[in-house]
Amino acid sequence: MKDKYNLNQEQNIFLAKRNVIDTIWKSANLEGIAVTFPETQKIYEGGNIEHLRVDEIVTINNLKHAWQFILNSINEDISFNYISSVHSLVGSNLVDSPGKLRSFEVKMSGTNWIPEMPSKEKLQKMLESAKTIKCETERCITIMCKLMKMQLFNDGNKRTAMLIANHELIKQGRGIISVSEENKVEFGTKLIAYYENEDNLKELIDFIYDKCLDGMK
Repeated sequence: MKDKYNLNQEQNIFLAKRNVIDTIWKSANLEGIAVTFPETQKIYEGGNIEHLRVDEIVTINNLKHAWQFILNSINEDISFNYISSVHSLVGSNLVDSPGKLRSFEVKMSGTNWIPEMPSKEKLQKMLESAKTIKCETERCITIMCKLMKMQLFNDGNKRTAMLIANHELIKQGRGIISVSEENKVEFGTKLIAYYENEDNLKELIDFIYDKCLDGMK
């Protein structure tokens, strides 16, 4: 795999800021929140949308705060503490014990597969293994997929994993990941296939690379 985009960090930060509302809107839709782009923009700017539940508005505001955090700390190395900080923002007032490692077994929608219990040691081993991947884009997408599968936290793992991947992509000038409405079902199908069988990782990575990675030439 070759890097799809080759920007400098300043260009990629500009791209992220210019598209942040669109990225948050797509993340909210991926979580099943029926919100439009204009409504997302209104919430981002401090407004309220009557037809949305309080927790749905909180989810969008949390994504806003998490994006602000990663853009303001773009050169930080990722570690459990950093990922935990991002999850604390994603899960604030939504998730039980935000930023704390999951301590009980969970079941995943759409599959009988059950993730193993997470640990800081398993996370560190995964991050060290990812450093051996030569292509920066492939490394970032791999980290995202593996974080989703690890299910480190009680909830909000997909949002957190995508933010971490984007942090790393932006740092290296390799674009931004977001999953559009038209790609949502196929993304979910391939993600579940990967959960169930590690051999399906490459197919998921290739799909994200081809369909969910944006940048500018």
